[in-house]
Amino acid sequence: MIPLEERTMNGFWRDTWLTFERHMRLSLRNPVWVILGLIQPLLYLTLFGPLLKPVVANTPGLPPGDEWQVFVPGLLVQLGMFGAAFVGFGLVAEYRAGVIERQRVSPASRVALLAGRVLRDVVVILVQTVLLLLAAVPFGLRAPIGGVLLSLVVVAGLGASFASLSYGCALLLRSEDALAPLFNGLAMPLLLLSGILLPMSLAPAWLRHLSDANPLKHVVDGTRSFFAGDLSSSAALWGSVSTVALVAVSLWFGARTFRRESA
Repeated sequence: MIPLEERTMNGFWRDTWLTFERHMRLSLRNPVWVILGLIQPLLYLTLFGPLLKPVVANTPGLPPGDEWQVFVPGLLVQLGMFGAAFVGFGLVAEYRAGVIERQRVSPASRVALLAGRVLRDVVVILVQTVLLLLAAVPFGLRAPIGGVLLSLVVVAGLGASFASLSYGCALLLRSEDALAPLFNGLAMPLLLLSGILLPMSLAPAWLRHLSDANPLKHVVDGTRSFFAGDLSSSAALWGSVSTVALVAVSLWFGARTFRRESA
């Protein structure tokens, strides 16, 4: 006889996979969204990246590495953040269409309904990330394979974090009119204080101190250390810790919201 805990875990993974399959099929039927999600990072790569070469060559205090090892990691973090921050709009549409109501009366695990969606978002973001890295190689990007693989893990964690937050907020607000200003209002200061485009080491002291409270700043610094091959630096450590903390808090919030709203 299979123990109850084992049956419960088997059911959770089955429900997660079924949810993932359903939403992945929806994404594959309309792959234009995967392409649209890449447009902004590719534009930054093509139109803004070449401008950084003289900046990196003539500015002291920048992180080690060439302009692409400084710039591309920031683009990856931006992709992990913005690629998942607005997925909650799809959940609002599902709620309005009655999909969530039908799932409430199903025996599926409530957390699995979240996990399957988040897993789909992570897969999509990783595909976009790999394509962006391949596009950066002709521009001159060179990075150790170990650092690139660790960066992919970081991007996957960011995708899971922001997707969970987006789904949780969508279930609480249930309105695009409320969700849009919330995430737009949060995204801009997080972006500006993260050093995604230019390292915060160039900022005045008061701005650097303010950015230290932004976990994404530490994630960006850690990813740049990975690309420079410095896997044991304090920046790499703080970036890893910040990523794990973001994932833990976001998944807890999303799972708690799904359980409560689906009760």
